[in-house]
Amino acid sequence: MAAAAELMLEVALAMLERDGRWLVQLRDDIPGIVAPGCWGLFGGHLEPGESPEQAVRRELQEEISWCCGDLPFWFRHSNPQRIAHFFRSSLPLSLDGLQLLEGQDMTLAGLDELAAGEVWSPRLQQSRPLAPSLQLALETLRRNP
Repeated sequence: MAAAAELMLEVALAMLERDGRWLVQLRDDIPGIVAPGCWGLFGGHLEPGESPEQAVRRELQEEISWCCGDLPFWFRHSNPQRIAHFFRSSLPLSLDGLQLLEGQDMTLAGLDELAAGEVWSPRLQQSRPLAPSLQLALETLRRNP
């Protein structure tokens, strides 16, 4: 059983809010990645020896070239495949202040748009569904605004 725990995938994700809208990333359409072509949160896998907070800060720098300030822990969720650490904070920059370095698109989506289960991609000019991790964050946000 200890070997299974060591192989457990861990990720750290950021739920970032600006003016009542939430920053989401359209994941690449690459077979084999988690939730290809779906809207998710910025973040990613923990490197060996890295804490969840260190991982999410590193991922935000790598994915949108943003060195975040205060990034409080929000909640943790686990299932047999992975452990996800969620962080929640405000986003002081506009989209123009961020540089998308990973994924197909990014946008700020309102709660109504997220609740509909699809978000419009300005870059692709089409709607795409939400990744399971974003759905989980949205459900948690609804329960504890």
